[in-house]
Formats: sequence, C-alpha cells, structure tokens
Amino acid sequence: MKIKSTSEVKVPLRMIDQIIGQEKAVDIIKKAARQKRNVLLIGPPGTGKSMMAQAMAELMEGAELEDVLVYPNPNNENQPMVRILKTHPDFEYIRKNKLERFFSPRELERIRKGPAAAKEPASAKEPEKGEKPIPAAVSLRKQITAGLGRRISQYQKPREEAAAKGPSSTIIIAIAGIVILAVVLATEIPENVKMLAVVTVLGLGLLFIISNATAGLGKRLMITEQSTPKLIVDNTERTAAPFIDATGSRAGSLLGDIKHDPLQSGGLGTPAHLRVEAGAIHQANKGVLFIDEVASMKLNWQQEILTAMQEKKYPITGQSEMSSGALVKTQPVPTDFVLVAAGNLPDMAHIHPALRSRIRGGGYEVYVEDTMEDTPENEENLVRFIAQEVVRDGKIPHFRADAVSEIIEEARRMSGRRKRFTLNLRELGGLVRAAGDIAREKGIQLVTKQEVLEAGKIFKSIESQLGAKMIEHKREYQTIVTSGAEVGRVNGLAVLGDSRAGLVLPIVAEATPAASRSEGRVIATGKLGVIAKEAVDNVSAIFKKYIGTAIARTDLHIQFLQTYEGVEGDSASISTAVAVISAISDIPVRQDVAMTGSLDVRGRVLPVGGINGKIEAAIDSGIKKVLIPQANGQDVYLPKDRAKMIEIIKVTSISEVLSHALKDSKAKNELLMKMKTQAD
Repeated sequence: MKIKSTSEVKVPLRMIDQIIGQEKAVDIIKKAARQKRNVLLIGPPGTGKSMMAQAMAELMEGAELEDVLVYPNPNNENQPMVRILKTHPDFEYIRKNKLERFFSPRELERIRKGPAAAKEPASAKEPEKGEKPIPAAVSLRKQITAGLGRRISQYQKPREEAAAKGPSSTIIIAIAGIVILAVVLATEIPENVKMLAVVTVLGLGLLFIISNATAGLGKRLMITEQSTPKLIVDNTERTAAPFIDATGSRAGSLLGDIKHDPLQSGGLGTPAHLRVEAGAIHQANKGVLFIDEVASMKLNWQQEILTAMQEKKYPITGQSEMSSGALVKTQPVPTDFVLVAAGNLPDMAHIHPALRSRIRGGGYEVYVEDTMEDTPENEENLVRFIAQEVVRDGKIPHFRADAVSEIIEEARRMSGRRKRFTLNLRELGGLVRAAGDIAREKGIQLVTKQEVLEAGKIFKSIESQLGAKMIEHKREYQTIVTSGAEVGRVNGLAVLGDSRAGLVLPIVAEATPAASRSEGRVIATGKLGVIAKEAVDNVSAIFKKYIGTAIARTDLHIQFLQTYEGVEGDSASISTAVAVISAISDIPVRQDVAMTGSLDVRGRVLPVGGINGKIEAAIDSGIKKVLIPQANGQDVYLPKDRAKMIEIIKVTSISEVLSHALKDSKAKNELLMKMKTQAD
C-alpha cells in the first residue's frame, strides 16, 4: 500500500466504475444497458445488486424521456384519455404539434438552435479536472426549466388569472354594503328603521356569500369544467433514464391505481381522470425498474409485470374491488422499461416461470459473487472502496494506512475462505462508517487502526450479540462444560442462523436397551432441521460399522441441549458420532475439546462453513482445543492474539477425531485398534 490515507485515492464518478469484484456482472450490465435487456441478479444480500441496477440506468443516457397526461373523456367518464409527450421536445416536434404557446420566445429560440445553444452563456462553468463533462443536450435540458407535460398541466392557471382582471365582485359588494351601513347609521332616522336597514344589508350579504360559495363548489366539482389534464408521469427533473426502485411495493404503487371517491353521485364526485395515479411500471418508462426480493412478490403481480413488459403499455385501473376506482380504466400508458430483478438463490423457485422465461429469452441471468480472490489488485480495489464510502457518507474522516490495512484484514476474515476477500461490502461499509463515527467523536482528522478495532467491538450483528449472550448464559448455568471428561457429552460447534456468528452446541447421547424387539432406534431431539436429521441417520452407519451388531438391540438417544433456535446442517456430524460412540463404549470425552465437521458414511471428515466464527465461539467459551476438517485448514483466519488462545487440530477421519477427543484409557486404545483393523 503506497498511500498515507484514503484522501489520496481517486474515486470514480460513474457508478458502474465503483462496483468492486463483480467483473462478470458489470460486463453483462454494460451489454444490457446498451441493448436494453432485462437482467436477473441472484446472490447473497449486500453484494451490490441494487448498485448495479442504478449503474445500468446511469448508462442509458440516450433515453428519450416521456411525460404522461390524463384528460377527461367526454364520451366515457370512466375511461380517461391518455396523452404521451416528449419531456424535452426538439423544435420540429413543437412546431408539428403546435405547442409554441407553452414556451417563451427565448426558450423557443434556444430549442431551435439545439444543443449548440447550451454553449452560449459565457459564464458556463468548465468541468474541473476529473469531473465528468455534461453533454450539451443535457445542459440544454437543464436550462429549459420545465418539461412539456408540466407546462401543459399548469398552462390554464395564468390564463384564468389574466381573464380575471379588475377588482373582485365580492370586494365591490362588501364595500357597497359598508357604505350603505355608514350612511344609514349617520342619517337622522328612527332607531327601528336603522335596525331594519342594518339587518336587511347583513342578510343580503349572507345570502350572497352562501350563493357564491355554492356556485363555486358546483363549478369546481362539475366534470364539464374539469378540462385541465392531470400530469401522472413527470420527468422534468431527470436528465438520464429513470431508475425506479419498486422493492416491496404493493399493487397500487406498482401497477398504478385509481383513488376511491366517496362522493360518487349528485355531480359532487371528483372526476375520474383526477383520481388516476401512475405506478412504478409507468414511472420507469424509458428507464430501469428494479425489484429486489422479486420472489416475495405475489405471483399475479409478477404476471402483470410480465404483461407490461410484453405489451410495453399497461392501462391503470383501481386495484381494490371495493373501491369506486375499480370502475375506471384508462387508455394504455407506456411501460417500456428494462426490468432488473434480484433475489437470493433459495427463492428462485418462487419466481413466476413465465417471468423468468421472459428474462432469459430477452436478457441475462447473473449469479453475483460473494467473495473475490486475495490479490494485490483486489486489495487496491478495497482501498478504493473505503475511499468511496468516506466520500459517499460525507460525514466521516478519511482513513489512515494502518486503518485501511485493518479493514482489509476484516474483509479476509469475513470471507470465511482461503485466500479470498468478502464481497459483502454493505456489512464491510458499516464497519467503515462505525470507525468513522468513533473518530469524529474523538475529533481526530484521520481514522486509525485503534478506531477500527473499537468499531469491531460495537459493530456486531444481532446474531453475534445473541451468540455471546447464549455462551455467557450456558457457561453460567454449566450447560457448557470446558474441563474434565464425561461419557456421551461433546461440545459441538455451529453458526447461528445465516450469519457468521459462532455458537458452542453441547450434545449428549445415551444408549439404552431397545424398546422394540425387532430393532433399535436412533432418537434425536433438539428442534433439528431436515438436513440435520439426515446427518444423524448417516452417522448411524458409522456406529454399526465400528460397534457391531450389538447396536441392533440398543436405542440411541441424542439430545442437542437447549437449541431453542433450532439446528440445521450437517456440521455437527462428528460431534454426534463421538457422543454416541462414547455412550456405547463408556469412554469419557474430553470437555476442553470442541469440534465441527461433516461425515460421510465411511467415516471421512468433510469440510463445513463458518469455520472462523465457530473457532471464535470456542475461544470465547474457554475451550483449549478445537478439531476441524483438514480441508478447512486454510480457511482459518484469526487475529494473532486470538490464534494464540487455542490449539487447532485438522482431522481427516473419525478415528483421528476419536484419538483427540476421547480421554486416554485402555478402552480407547482398544477401540482405535479395532477401527484401524476394520479400515484395513
């Protein structure tokens, strides 16, 4: 690393250039943006799927944006008419459609000259070094303050104001009433006549106010008077293709809706076209519609999205059958968008087959990587990532070289694999911001290694915090035993949920005479999942092989202690096997040893995930030795001070596991000799 701090690192301006470790996906996104192809991104959370979708919209700069207006239909009030207009039209379009009245003469002259007019102002700012130059066409759009749709929807307001010149009739009548009252009160006439005159004037004024209010209400609500269109898609503020994130949207916000009108009769109802609301599929026209966790969306909504993709237009109607909006259906509204859908691998079965087929037939499916190789080039990419996070946050100081090195070390640990960096950059970015917050509280100019280490202690997932609490609770109540030796009891290791947080998992086994005369059973309890139950069944083959036929007359009870959170996976296979073999052979198991690993039916130890988190949990529990699969040996990545606190033994077979886990005794030696003889 040749920098003193991340302030020296140049941060790319384009979002596509800020994506790290996803070269294959980035290449496909660029192709899809050029050709306007749909994309399905599958991968773990936090790996940059939404960032890729935004980058794709940024790359689609040439999109011709469109505004959508809705007008009342004089022939059918429940079928509002739709008008599509260019948001930023050229002069020929304006002239052909006779739209000159919506622009000032100066604006028309600029539009007539085209992009060259954007260079006219002498005060135009030149792009700074490294700054992305603004295209002339985009600069012209910024100078023309409002899009065409907005201009038309607001056009009648100045016209009505111009027509209403002169003082208001209400003001005139009010002044006349005040003058009459002043004259009556100043004139020498009987008091009863004065009172009658005052009451008469006030009564006439009240009648005028009521009449005027009623007439105004009727005029406001009469459908024939509502010729002003409603702008439902407005791209005035955009200079590039729209990016619409519809993640978690309900039917109305996704597909459009018609508002409910409680006043549906007597001429008091709101006109249908004023109740039309565009959905995300309409807002994304000429741009990108992004839907994360697409599999969680109802299948009928996925089907409607497919229809909009195929037809490139979709009418808006009320989404609730109980609403008056269900009676209204507009003319088709453009939906020419590119779909970028995202999700996790286990959820793919819940994606509508037709929608997925449409994406594959006219686009790409991409698996987003969760790790990248540990190379000098990727190390430099992580340095750039830290600089990007500092710039994006805007509130934290830059990182000194030693702090950057510590973040990179954490990226190695988080990967859980040999010679790899994690690409869960969302979580890594959280660590960057936590360290930056600590540095800001201290009032220092650069984040150092000390702040990163402090952030690591407080920036923990809920699972990690819960795992620590569970370990503390189990040690307090002696659920976890870390000294001595016991028959049929093993300290297994597991991860909590889908996280990297490790957990010590005590397992106990007991052998009893079979309750059935025909055959013994294996009974496992502790809220086991499908894979965990299958792993227990597979381990039973090892019992039969090494223990012999006596197991047929024995029931084996296996209990995963206090596993209220459930157990899934096969990483407790060697722990289960050791507990049962200990219970049957009556050989104690060392309690200062913990273990993790899968087993095949022949007794070979297979690799598992979450190695670093499991070892960390063993260290926190006070365990002195841990057994892990030989294949996971290079995946171990611990801080030097933590690595000194435990002995890590790599094993390849169940016999090696037993040699380290069982307490030294004559029975142990006989068992291992028997297993060796059978293996030979």
